Amino acid sequence: MAKQTYTRIIGTGSTLPTQIIKNTHFLNNEFYTPSRKKIEEKSNEEIIQKLKEITNIEERRYMESNLVTSDIAAFAVEDACKTAEVSMESLDFIIVCHNFGDIPDGSFRTDALPSLANKVKMKLKIKNPACFCHDVISGCPGWTQGMITANAYIKSGMAKRGVVVGADALSRISDPHDRDSMIYADGAGATVVEAVESEEPVGILSHSSRSDSVKYANLLIYGESSNPDYEGDELFIKMDGRKLYVYAITTVPGVVKDSIEKAGLDLADIKKIFIHQANEKMDEAILAGVLKLYGQKEVPEGIMPMSINKLGNSSTATVPTLVDLVAKGKMEGHEVNEGDYTIFCSVGAGMNINSIVYKW
Repeated sequence: MAKQTYTRIIGTGSTLPTQIIKNTHFLNNEFYTPSRKKIEEKSNEEIIQKLKEITNIEERRYMESNLVTSDIAAFAVEDACKTAEVSMESLDFIIVCHNFGDIPDGSFRTDALPSLANKVKMKLKIKNPACFCHDVISGCPGWTQGMITANAYIKSGMAKRGVVVGADALSRISDPHDRDSMIYADGAGATVVEAVESEEPVGILSHSSRSDSVKYANLLIYGESSNPDYEGDELFIKMDGRKLYVYAITTVPGVVKDSIEKAGLDLADIKKIFIHQANEKMDEAILAGVLKLYGQKEVPEGIMPMSINKLGNSSTATVPTLVDLVAKGKMEGHEVNEGDYTIFCSVGAGMNINSIVYKW
């Protein structure tokens, strides 16, 4: 059997900010509805408990005030290269996936000039001029989109080794008067990928992607504060959570199934599904939808590791951070072994969906 080129992960890394923000942090917030009406019929204790029941978030991580997104992205790259035992000078590309650029603490101005990938290269003092840099902005599926892009570079022969980073600081762009602000978190995750010649399929085996922008582009937008009396013209991340939930649970399962079929596999072959950590109930419903497409009801034990309970939703960072934690044995009851087939899957702003089948 002739050898082919595959894209393999040789190292993972992550940055978990040190500020642990528990649900009690939001007890004194003034919350308003999307129609900008103050919520008075429910106490903050009730609002927080409801959020916990739906998302399973108990705490999340926020960046230190002296850091910005490109800083934690750089830390994650450094960690991933150390794990891979490769020099950062050996990288052919740096892809940084994010949504809002760098946002200094206390400011709502986003800064993506130059690109965060170039800032990461600068901060890590990578001198190799052949190491090219660019950003990917694709909503929460940014890292999966970056991995698909890296796979194209490697399979085409354009590059042999690079790093893909997912990093965001949603705490810097969330509206304190919006209940959804309790979902958002900060973090960064990185994967060093490398070309490998193999007779047997390994690494990225297939992917399936979908964008439904005409009908659903406005489910996640920049918008005004929910508080009509808010002083200032800042814009915040705004989400139509109910419609997004319905879209995700009805659409994502088919994309996952398509990626599995493209790899010539069956659901029974899949050991882990690394899914975007947006909402635990939503992720469970997506998994139930995938199982239904295969005529199954029983959830395979340990198939879907979850980190949202302690880390919240850090957008582009959730999947690579989760992969790093499991790959390094830092999540009790979860591991990946050589030969395991896994799924990397995300859905978010756009609306965009990616599902990648990966063999370790």
